[in-house]
Amino acid sequence: MKDPLKLVVITGMSGAGKTVAVQSFEDLGYFCIDNMPPTLLPKFWELVRESGKVSKVALVIDLRSRAFYDEIIEMLNNLGSDTFIDAKILFLDASDAELVARYKETRRSHPLAMEGRLMDGIKLERDLLSAIRSKAQLVVDTSKLTPRQLREEIFHNFETSESTAFHVEVLSFGFKYGLPIDADIVMDVRFLPNPYYIPALKKKTGLDQPVYDYVMKSDKTESFYQQFMVLLKNIIPGYIAEGKSSLTIAIGCTGGQHRSVALAKRIGDSLTPLYPVRTSHRDVKRRKESVNRS
Repeated sequence: MKDPLKLVVITGMSGAGKTVAVQSFEDLGYFCIDNMPPTLLPKFWELVRESGKVSKVALVIDLRSRAFYDEIIEMLNNLGSDTFIDAKILFLDASDAELVARYKETRRSHPLAMEGRLMDGIKLERDLLSAIRSKAQLVVDTSKLTPRQLREEIFHNFETSESTAFHVEVLSFGFKYGLPIDADIVMDVRFLPNPYYIPALKKKTGLDQPVYDYVMKSDKTESFYQQFMVLLKNIIPGYIAEGKSSLTIAIGCTGGQHRSVALAKRIGDSLTPLYPVRTSHRDVKRRKESVNRS
């Protein structure tokens, strides 16, 4: 591996937002590990070196298991001397009052105060983590941050040009096979001229040029396409601003063979210069001959 492995150690106070943080790093393309015992880490680094397939790792470390605490400190001390790893520590903190409020709201027990006072557990954890906090390159106080704001803070500090934090999925489908349950936007294009009724086009799909040209030559198609693209270009930035990591646009016709495939292809091609886009055709290889429409 030419470049060093990018490692972010996510640690901090229990209840300060580590779950939101690790989910954010997953969306940034990091390989995430939650609370791996330090004794297993040397073997993990060895496997990463050999595979050459993992370039970014986010490692969650906390005090759910106090038995490993000394090993955690030793591991962090050794990271600076490993030229294979470019390590940064992200420490998430919050005020005592805010941590108490969060635990009261979720009705969970603090990992260091399972049978005692909540404040005793918080104080003990803060004392134990002081050494790690002093080593952190970034300390984020989440006392007044919403989950969305914490996510934005992580993106601001760790997103790179190689990150795929937001991408668009364009999907064609056939209504007779059911709606795609993961779609954010669904458009019905069954009002467009149907190539199914043209004998020479019936057994082809929207990926074949004659079918694509037949669908696109219609004034209805062009009008729909132009207006829909204006809509998408206006609303996609809003989805990004809301912190979504992906947007799935589903284009449906009756059988998912002709019209939806052609439109999905054109829409995907048009959005590709603007965003990372993947275009797929769920039902393009399926046919129900009992239903004579496409």
